[in-house]
Amino acid sequence: MELKGKKVLVVGLGKSGLSAALFLRRKGAQVTVSDMRSAAALAKEIPALLENGISVESGGHGLLTFRRQDLIVVSPGVPLDTPELVQVRTFGLPVIGELELAAQFLKGSILAITGSNGKTTTTALTGEILAGAGFDTQVGGNIGVPVVDLIERATDESWSVLEVSSFQLESTQLFHPRIAVILNITPDHLDRHGSFENYAMAKERIFSTQTPDDKLVLNADNVRASAAAARTVAQVYWFSLEDAVAQGAWVNDGHIVFRAAPDALIEPIVELSHIPLRGAHNIENVLAAVCAARLAGAPVEAIARAVESFRAVEHRLEYVATANGVDYYNDSKATNVDAAAKAIAAFSGCIHLILGGKDKNSNYADLADLLRKRVKAVYTIGSAAEKIETQIRGMVHIVSCETLDQAVAAARKAARPGDVVLLSPACSSFDQFENYEHRGRVFKTLVLDLPDVMEATKHTGRTNGGK
Repeated sequence: MELKGKKVLVVGLGKSGLSAALFLRRKGAQVTVSDMRSAAALAKEIPALLENGISVESGGHGLLTFRRQDLIVVSPGVPLDTPELVQVRTFGLPVIGELELAAQFLKGSILAITGSNGKTTTTALTGEILAGAGFDTQVGGNIGVPVVDLIERATDESWSVLEVSSFQLESTQLFHPRIAVILNITPDHLDRHGSFENYAMAKERIFSTQTPDDKLVLNADNVRASAAAARTVAQVYWFSLEDAVAQGAWVNDGHIVFRAAPDALIEPIVELSHIPLRGAHNIENVLAAVCAARLAGAPVEAIARAVESFRAVEHRLEYVATANGVDYYNDSKATNVDAAAKAIAAFSGCIHLILGGKDKNSNYADLADLLRKRVKAVYTIGSAAEKIETQIRGMVHIVSCETLDQAVAAARKAARPGDVVLLSPACSSFDQFENYEHRGRVFKTLVLDLPDVMEATKHTGRTNGGK
């Protein structure tokens, strides 16, 4: 792709939009950025853009700005049905995402991971396995580092391990992973995609350019993810918590094992008791990472070593502290109902659950069985609170709390020794927070600032980290 002298518009000035704009400018493009937020809201980003000769349009999108371009690069948070994008596409103007832009310059091999839940944990673990095995490895994408920021360091021998979302995938055309992983597909982002099937098809774009030389790893236990096997020309490998698979990874006699082909030897990889992550869903994540890393060529010893030393990433069932015998866990990354269900299932019971945020057209009644069996009380927050309360009323005791600080205070007052206070919101964060990371950090601060937590931390020496 030749960019020198081309007029390129970047729509949306999030982290990936900013990186894309600066990358395009380094490539010699005439770059403009357009964002719906005001100049005051973009005060941190605008100086760096202007210093690099990038024009900024803030406070809304101008159709003429869009029509005067040779190429438009869309940030993941900007819907493709934004009116200005719809109109310029009718004129034949190319519209791509930051992932697609980066993929056309990124050297080496791509190992891409998507799914409704578990992407970040699996991506981080896979990256650690490959790096520990001596591979030239970079990790990026939806996990926090824009893919364009990986381009400069990549070589022909590099492995770029990428977490990719449905928002990133829906605008791809040439993006081509050598190894692609679909962890699971459950209802999420229906407010953006319109239907579950549209969302699932966006996920399946991860293998749309794969060839028979490439590999696709699928969850044999997830109905919608496993159905993708019928629509790919790539070599399909499986992972399963429940059954042995023809080729891939599964659980056998207390071990995770791997088989490269139906007639190959079964390789024991790591004992389940040596996996430091909590919850059956994290065993699934490890299975997927083991399968992908083994297909990339990582030796068994390196895989086992990385798995045994891996710790939960921030905001994913992250232990925060204990006070008065009550454990506090931060699972702010649980932005959909299925993720929250998996977090609840990771504990045997006595949970004080904080739910709520911005609704994504979700059905919270799907939590009914878990709420009845494992949750003492639900503390609702955010704009989705009323909907959540309506859908779960009669299943569990509900405490209405408008904000996170009110919910933490109420849960602390009600919890007894042996109980768990769990932030697992089942909603996005954008009604009250910048993102799920911001929400998780606020939760941890609230917990660690409680007098009894501070006293407990002082005596035990534990802070937010492993438990």
